[in-house]
Amino acid sequence: MERTVGGVGPVLERFAGVSRIALLRGGGLGDLMFALPAVSALKAAYPGSAVTLLGTPAHEALLAATHTPLDDVMVLPAAEGVRPGPEDPAALATFFGAARARQFDLAVQLHGGGRFSNPFLLQVRARHTVGSATPDAEPLERTLPYTYYQHEPTRALEVAGLAGAPPVLLEARLNPRAEFVAGLPALLGAALPRTDRPLLVLHPGATDLRRHWPAESFGAVAKAAAYDGATVVVIGDHTETELAAAVVSAAVGRSTGGRSTGGRSTGGPSTGGRSAGGSRVSSVAGRLGLGELAALLARADAVLANDSGPRHLAQALGAPTVGIYWAGNALTSGPLGRGRHRVHLSWVTHCPVCGADVTQVGWTAPRCPHNDSLVAGIRWEDVYVDVRSLLGL
Repeated sequence: MERTVGGVGPVLERFAGVSRIALLRGGGLGDLMFALPAVSALKAAYPGSAVTLLGTPAHEALLAATHTPLDDVMVLPAAEGVRPGPEDPAALATFFGAARARQFDLAVQLHGGGRFSNPFLLQVRARHTVGSATPDAEPLERTLPYTYYQHEPTRALEVAGLAGAPPVLLEARLNPRAEFVAGLPALLGAALPRTDRPLLVLHPGATDLRRHWPAESFGAVAKAAAYDGATVVVIGDHTETELAAAVVSAAVGRSTGGRSTGGRSTGGPSTGGRSAGGSRVSSVAGRLGLGELAALLARADAVLANDSGPRHLAQALGAPTVGIYWAGNALTSGPLGRGRHRVHLSWVTHCPVCGADVTQVGWTAPRCPHNDSLVAGIRWEDVYVDVRSLLGL
């Protein structure tokens, strides 16, 4: 089999006659951001091809809200290891029937190690299949060994190389749709800054609670940024409204002149009698659809967030970011560059409650039941140095 240079891994010979490509990637917004560089590679290697994402409702909504290299989305039914929820045999049969009717030439598996996703993908019955596989996974036509600690966008590019597609982009690139950009001022009103003030967007949430930096720490950064002249907007979905409110409360209601202890802020910068909170720090959590969220992130001068979908989305939209990361997650999903993106790492290796080794993760590793933060020890003062630099304050 022909191998060429120029890829993350070996770039194999292209398949003949490929014009319809299916790409399997479930999960959240961040998971899709990891897959998009591979989509760009496949589109370049197979000019004129259409790439259909086998994804989630959130992915379908994002496709409607932004300009992406994808052509369309087929929403996955609930299936073990592919999309959570009770399986419905009729829904699965309908999905696979519709997928087979499209007669895909190539199906690409970017959804984990393949124990569940490879058998799922094979039921699409594409002419060719590529993807990653753990030792117990059903092999595809061309397979990459799955190792947990690998940068996810890089893994996706390596899988694309199996189909003969070298990289054209190393990270996802998106643009918000014009109608959402135009509607943002009317929707948010006073939450948006004047043109002479930089905009800092904070996202204090994450699906995994262990990735949560304390609301008090986000609040301390928000207070400092507001005092230095920025407008601060806290985002989140409808499940994160209380968390966002806690950040605003920490920013507006905290006493002044405090210091940080053990990584947790006990006060903000001295204000000299001036208010650092008020209307300069506000929450829009639960108020934005994906279109409005994308428009807001694209407008931000800096985004501070945990390792979460909105942070990855902000990066794809071109916003400078400061990310709060547990070190292991930075290996798999951190930004590559540091000119526009900064990363603050927690090097915690054991659960703070039971002492379990949290570095043993992946498809075979047991997980302790505790959700205590692994990143709480990151100092807000250190984070604000990078936030302030990106804001130009």
